[in-house]
Amino acid sequence: MSPVVLVTEELAAAALDVLAEDFEVREIDGTNRAALLGALPDAHAVIVRSATRIDAPALEVAHRLKVVARAGVGLDNVDVPAATARGVLVVNAPTSNIVSAAEQAVALLLAVARHTAAASAALKAGAWRRSAYTGVEVQGKTVGVVGLGRIGVLFAQRMAAFGVRLIAYDPYVQPARAAQLGVHLAGLDELLRESDFISVHLPRTPETVGLIGEKELNLVKPGVRIVNAARGGLVDERALADALADGRVAGAGLDVFETEPLTSSPLFALDNVVVTPHLGASTVEAQDKAGLAVARSVRLALRGEFVPDAVNVRAGGPVDEDVRPLLPLAEKLGRVLTAVAGRLPERVTVEVRGAAAGHDVSVLELAVLKGLFAPVVSEPVTYVNAPRLAADRGVTVQTSAVEEAGDLLRVRGALPDGREVSVAGALGAAAKLVEVDGFDLDLPPDGVLVFFTYTDRPGVVGTLGAALGEAEINIAAMQVARREAGGEALMALTVDSAVSPELLTGVAAVIGASRAAVVDLRAD
Repeated sequence: MSPVVLVTEELAAAALDVLAEDFEVREIDGTNRAALLGALPDAHAVIVRSATRIDAPALEVAHRLKVVARAGVGLDNVDVPAATARGVLVVNAPTSNIVSAAEQAVALLLAVARHTAAASAALKAGAWRRSAYTGVEVQGKTVGVVGLGRIGVLFAQRMAAFGVRLIAYDPYVQPARAAQLGVHLAGLDELLRESDFISVHLPRTPETVGLIGEKELNLVKPGVRIVNAARGGLVDERALADALADGRVAGAGLDVFETEPLTSSPLFALDNVVVTPHLGASTVEAQDKAGLAVARSVRLALRGEFVPDAVNVRAGGPVDEDVRPLLPLAEKLGRVLTAVAGRLPERVTVEVRGAAAGHDVSVLELAVLKGLFAPVVSEPVTYVNAPRLAADRGVTVQTSAVEEAGDLLRVRGALPDGREVSVAGALGAAAKLVEVDGFDLDLPPDGVLVFFTYTDRPGVVGTLGAALGEAEINIAAMQVARREAGGEALMALTVDSAVSPELLTGVAAVIGASRAAVVDLRAD
């Protein structure tokens, strides 16, 4: 049966087509709470926009849920901590609407500068009043950008074409970066005093709510025009209405509001205010980008792969192309380590050698932990809950990386009894297992792998083959590694079917193995 993807709000047709290739897509009205709660128990993934609430009660009934995807940027309607506690991945489409949002801010700025909305309304009402709507040019003015993130940068780049002076307030941007953009960094008070136009481009956080309030509006340059197409509540709406009414602020363009939807406000009665109902992402292109982005993320999540746009994964963000191929190998090495060790280690070290070592490889820790815990816990293990599982069980993990010739990924585990177990793999034309507990191998890390440690002597291979044959277990591949003749040896086999614990113990006894382990690396 195909995994079920629940789509609760309108999604681009192209995104639905992508999902339908691999999954059963069910569309419901996410604003109908009863319908939502009734549909969630069957869902492996749910895709929402801004109207559907995925809160703790909703997550509580979604027993199969692996991923919540927001086809947009904000996540105000998703309880991210509750999802994280349940090991549910939360993803969004952080870059899908950045161009549209920047363009909306530019549009509002120009509309406020030229009284476009009021003049249009007057003319449609039958009044030809040119002199009443004399505006101002943008060229030569100072434009203040509050927040120089991705959208703020796009806005600044577009405004530069108008021949303006750009200043910005953003305590997290380095002066060198601002200089590259042709922007002068300033404190918020300086920006307020010098700007002819101010555009806000910040996320809504406890620190940014009310950032521009009564105090700040008393500092502004007389005649300033303010635009907010970012998040409601960043500009105090009551204080702004007062500043507009007494003339300190000449105009405002608002696409977002503290409470949405909003159909009544003192701001709406002012002719020098242009308002739109949160249209920043409302373009065909942005909707398509958001839908396709989350569709791709859902496919990755339901395959158990790393999702770059995950917001509740410790190492979330882009993974370098030299690192990405190591993720499946790292997870398999974690599984093999747990099997060979026979228990969870106390400390895990992930050693990266080769080209990948020059990049951020922290995500490999998550992949190793995901594999490490998969065989030993009943709940599904994901990139989201793997760190919590490790913390709950006192397992620590660290990474070392060295740029050197040859690509190698080794995972070491320190056990409570003082032993150390290590496994290693490498990438070439295909991934391969190259070391288990100090023995050199060359084996694909796929299928059902069985390991026996025993004293090297004649006849063991034949005895083991006969024992497995009697149990109707077919051997697909076999390798024997030893350090010296007559010393400790490791036999590694790939077999075609599952090996039960009872059979493993029995075969180990037949050949006198000191240790035996089996790990199933077949796709779930």
